Amino acid sequence: MSTITASICILSGNKNPIKTLNLSPPNSVSNSSSVRSWSSHVIKTSSNSNRLSFNCKSASTIPFVSSKNYEFSDGSSEVELRLQLGAQDIQSYRDISVDANDNSLKIRIQRYGSLITLIETDRLFEKIKPAETIWYIDDDQLVVNLKKQDPDLKWPDIVESWDSLTVGSLQLLQGTAIFIVGDSTEINETVAREIAVGIGYTPLTTKELLETYAKQTIDSWVLTEGSDSVAEAESAILESLSSHVRAVVATLGGQQGAARRADKWQHLYAGFTVWLSQTEATDEDSAKEEARRHIQDARLGYSKADVVVKLQGWDSDQTKSVAQASLRAIKQLVLSDKNLPGKKRLYVRLGCRGDWPNIKPPGWAPSAGDDATSRTVSRVDYYAIFIGQDLGSTDATTGVPHQHPTRGDKKK
Repeated sequence: MSTITASICILSGNKNPIKTLNLSPPNSVSNSSSVRSWSSHVIKTSSNSNRLSFNCKSASTIPFVSSKNYEFSDGSSEVELRLQLGAQDIQSYRDISVDANDNSLKIRIQRYGSLITLIETDRLFEKIKPAETIWYIDDDQLVVNLKKQDPDLKWPDIVESWDSLTVGSLQLLQGTAIFIVGDSTEINETVAREIAVGIGYTPLTTKELLETYAKQTIDSWVLTEGSDSVAEAESAILESLSSHVRAVVATLGGQQGAARRADKWQHLYAGFTVWLSQTEATDEDSAKEEARRHIQDARLGYSKADVVVKLQGWDSDQTKSVAQASLRAIKQLVLSDKNLPGKKRLYVRLGCRGDWPNIKPPGWAPSAGDDATSRTVSRVDYYAIFIGQDLGSTDATTGVPHQHPTRGDKKK
């Protein structure tokens, strides 16, 4: 399916904010398998809770096709989509096709012998129960009810986009900080700032804090005292930042960065860690295989990160795409275990002792000479996303859950 890049503009800040989206039709129509729902005319009173009104002419960095008006509302266990049929001249309810899958939706109408796509997306905000999809006509509107797989998750929008992720991430993070790690300090800082601005967190950079403290640049510090000295100093900075909430912290890249060293992760576990990893892989499969190999190398500190975003090259124009991929991966991680934010808070309250994720009772301390950060721990989900260089600022990433082998696990 074609991927379209555009923008969303919030035109009204009232109770029912209006968004304008301008869409171009795709070059081709997706033929992905789905559950097709055909229905008779049903008259039903709809809920007006948290409804967003849209004038759809385009979409926001998401695979999305529409040329008609729609309204969206979240009614707890289900979400509702209302599309204006207007002058479509529907002759029969058989002229309407609603195809739903776990994470995709396609709505088409037949007019004068040809199919017209009203909405098509393979990136719903979260998964639905396609077999329980219901649609009906209410006056001049087509109403589609989608049953959510997770009724506790509030959907800011029907699709997963930068705008919906920045809003939806707040309910999932619950104030937990985010640490951006990787070999490029510049990329870490750029993406961390984008995420922080998007979700309303405080952007922090360990480079700036270290240079302010030392009154010299990181490069000169490395030349005079060596990379080990810088890594130790950054580790001390991370200790002081570990108790911060609602912050996005960009860490140092390269040999001088604490995050690269497996024995310096004690305080990074306090927040959700995103590893921005540049790759020479040319496709998603090879990037995932590369991620698996890195995960299995316990010597590399980055392999301890909660999620990884694989970048095929880098350009500043990709910043929002990388930031969006990072939030998407964190979202999937938290949805796999909703206790993670609370567990992170407990880890901080107990003093960031390095016993993540198997947190020990109060009073526990690693024995002398025992490095808590390299201890054998249980397996956790590891989420990887690949961004190809030719994608520019479009969102065409695919999140794939991986098992995270920690030190002591055997390769299978």
